[in-house]
Amino acid sequence: MPRRREVPKRQAVPDSKHGDRMVGRFMNVIMHDGKKSTAEGIVYGAFDIIESKMRSDPLALFRRALENVRPRVEVKSRRVGGATYQVPIEVRPERASSLAMRWLADFARKRPGKTMKDKLANEIIDAANERGESVKKREDTHRMADANKAFAHYRW
Repeated sequence: MPRRREVPKRQAVPDSKHGDRMVGRFMNVIMHDGKKSTAEGIVYGAFDIIESKMRSDPLALFRRALENVRPRVEVKSRRVGGATYQVPIEVRPERASSLAMRWLADFARKRPGKTMKDKLANEIIDAANERGESVKKREDTHRMADANKAFAHYRW
């Protein structure tokens, strides 16, 4: 953290096909080793697969998937008097979006399948239908926060 001044938030560059900032950010999450064109091909390929499978707008399905994966609360470790407590805190909207995109990408990579396009398309479809590993991760996060509700007074 800088001492002098607040670092300005940089706006994500919108993607070239849809002109959507969320898709542009998601491409950056998918990207490995600075290979943006490869990430672009994966995301657009997944959108094409979604369009052919579901016969609906892939952008709307992607937004619904993100909304279903986005967490509302999470736990953060706080050390109080020699003991460490898992304190539930509300998630800022920016962080919630980042976590949702990261979980979608990570669980798509872990899926069994042939290509990353197929795996990503299937994970987005599952998340939009409120099933799949990324939605399960959000539910686990909420369950953990709910279980540690007694330590909410340690929040600061």
